[in-house]
Amino acid sequence: MSAVLEQIFQVGFLAAIIRIATPLAFATLGEMFSERAGVLNLGIEGIMLLSAMAGFTAASLSGSLWLGVLVAVLTGMLMGALHALFTVALGLSQHVCGIGVTLFSSGLACFLYRLIFGQQSVPPSIKGFQTLPIPLLSDIPILGPAMFNQFSLVYMAILAIPVAAFVLYRTPWGLSVRMVGENPRAADSAGVSVIATRFQAVILGGALMGLAGAFLTMAQFNAFTFGVVSGRGWVAIALVVFGRWDPWRSAGAALLFAFVDALQLRMQASGLGHIPYEAFLMLPFILTIVAMAFMSRNAVAPSALLKPFRREER
Repeated sequence: MSAVLEQIFQVGFLAAIIRIATPLAFATLGEMFSERAGVLNLGIEGIMLLSAMAGFTAASLSGSLWLGVLVAVLTGMLMGALHALFTVALGLSQHVCGIGVTLFSSGLACFLYRLIFGQQSVPPSIKGFQTLPIPLLSDIPILGPAMFNQFSLVYMAILAIPVAAFVLYRTPWGLSVRMVGENPRAADSAGVSVIATRFQAVILGGALMGLAGAFLTMAQFNAFTFGVVSGRGWVAIALVVFGRWDPWRSAGAALLFAFVDALQLRMQASGLGHIPYEAFLMLPFILTIVAMAFMSRNAVAPSALLKPFRREER
């Protein structure tokens, strides 16, 4: 146990928490925007996987990481638009469509990857993003190396949290998103286009999910595998509830999950060999289930979540 504590109180542990939290923060913010507009996006797992594959492929073939990020974002937006088409424009079941988008995206990612790279014994890899220390700030003791000596995408995730809060609470568009998520008929009476606003929110959410996928294949692992997402999309959906549909709280929930995930990795490496490693792998997900059990009791979801809007209906 002392070996575990020694590793916890290291700068590397704090840096690992932030890196693990980055794709979760992107995905959680994306899901939050979608749900605040009244649309549950269960396609998040598949969107992240397809975006990760598309971004990795673009980066591998072009040699440009930022082009890969752009392709991943555009892929996420495209799949978000597809989900919005089914759920917002056609008013179909959000549960069924979300699962369908996940299955379709996952299958398409596997098919295209095999088509482009073939079946190789060793997966191809790329030279991913390198850490980018920020002058002066990276010299701050403990906090500096952990927060300000990270990948560019980590800085984007940190900035995305206050930007998301500002957009959601301080802009007319954010007000429209909250209105269509709470009372779409009142929003429609006030001249807000419910359909257009929901489309925009779901597509924005898809873009953030694409960034989450891009981080996994171009910064964290520098390669694509079929298990690269590993359930992070499903976890993000739980973190939105845990964060009560608020950007700051959702980011805090992502950090908490990342803390437990980083902790279980340290526990595996600390020599607690008599405990099966699968027990450590379960820890973050057990935390998610426990947190959901407690937080879901008092969580108040957007009133119009899961409810399609049809203007002609009363």
